[in-house]
Amino acid sequence: MDNKHIIGVFDEEDALMEAVHEVKEKGFRIGEIYSPYPLHEAIEAMEKTSRFAFVAFLYGFAGAAAVLAFMYYTAVIDWPVNYGGKPTNAFPSFIVVTIIITILTVTILSLLTFSVRAKIYPGKAYILPDARSTDDKFVVIFDKSLLNGKQTELEDILKQKGAVEVYEKELKPEN
Repeated sequence: MDNKHIIGVFDEEDALMEAVHEVKEKGFRIGEIYSPYPLHEAIEAMEKTSRFAFVAFLYGFAGAAAVLAFMYYTAVIDWPVNYGGKPTNAFPSFIVVTIIITILTVTILSLLTFSVRAKIYPGKAYILPDARSTDDKFVVIFDKSLLNGKQTELEDILKQKGAVEVYEKELKPEN
């Protein structure tokens, strides 16, 4: 199996985005973009979508409903205590605990969901195409097998748009 990729390294975000838009217009498919900080434009340009916010909302809704149901059951149905004539279903006293448990539920379940979707686990070998992407460089990757002989055209576009380096590399997991 051929695992060779064309890698373009950029110094600036603007140059990277110009190159990304140009290669998209020419019909090249971008494999991945690595950057030292999140680039929302790059995610949009790669046409990747995420339902993560919706899933987190569902986790929050389910967590809040479960906490409220549990507190209602314990305070009203299972063990009603009469505190000087006050109602047993004192909803305002449930609010703080509900908010805190909902935040905890969303955080833990979102972390687990992200880890499962990204296939991240302790001891997993990682693939880092260019170590400089964690410092100050922007890296764009193209799968060589999808270029259909247009490798020189792609390299010319990347260099023309400001790539400081364009090279070919076989990506394999590192430990």
